[in-house]
Amino acid sequence: MKIVVCAKFVPDATADRRFRSEDNTVDRAGVDGLLSELDEYAVETALTVKEGDADTVVTVLTVGPEQAADAVKKGLQMGADAGVHVLDDAIHGSDAVATSLILSKALARLEADLVVFGMGSTDGGMGVVPAMVSERLGLPAVTLGSEVTVDGQTVRIRRDGDTASETIEGTLPLVLSVSDQANEPRYPSFKGIMAAKKKPVETWSLADLEISADQVGGASAWTEVVEVTARPPRSAGTIVTDEDGSGAAQLVEFLSTNKFL
Repeated sequence: MKIVVCAKFVPDATADRRFRSEDNTVDRAGVDGLLSELDEYAVETALTVKEGDADTVVTVLTVGPEQAADAVKKGLQMGADAGVHVLDDAIHGSDAVATSLILSKALARLEADLVVFGMGSTDGGMGVVPAMVSERLGLPAVTLGSEVTVDGQTVRIRRDGDTASETIEGTLPLVLSVSDQANEPRYPSFKGIMAAKKKPVETWSLADLEISADQVGGASAWTEVVEVTARPPRSAGTIVTDEDGSGAAQLVEFLSTNKFL
């Protein structure tokens, strides 16, 4: 089986994230980045399937700037077999629609049997790309799996909602997305880190995928960030003391005034 995990390089949530002043897109070159945490669950799902089938090959696919190679590297260190990085200056500013086009072209070239996504990206948080890719590839989508079972050609998931859970299954080839409840992603071992250095990683351009520059990028995006305003600093909190026994009354007054009660 050929499994391809779509992994995104995102700004580190603990770093000083910012936007580029010239076009209000996320600054990915000047900010520390890493493999999206939610995509680690997708990598772990693929590796778990591989452990049950020695003939399975897991490839990590990413789209992004040069630094996005780190997302592929993390997947290889966890245990994936190979990586593909779609790198082209014209991709900058692409929205979900253009991203799904790039991914679908790359996935078709890789001839994936199973495509695995995380439930969303930690920077954009849209969660629509898996469905878009499945539509472009003409494949069924089995999404938001909290529990995943692969039995031969059948993929079965449990999807948990607010009031109930449902079981959904599909037949390969298909597109799968998993939630952050699906598993516990493994940490790369020293052996895995060293082995990753010898694993093959290919770099593809838009031309390799037969995509023209005017189909992607900010100029063709359906959405645009018009203005960015920094979050205001936190104000000092209110301290309630109880030196004279009035602390409870002050606390009730504060909660009532701020409509917390």
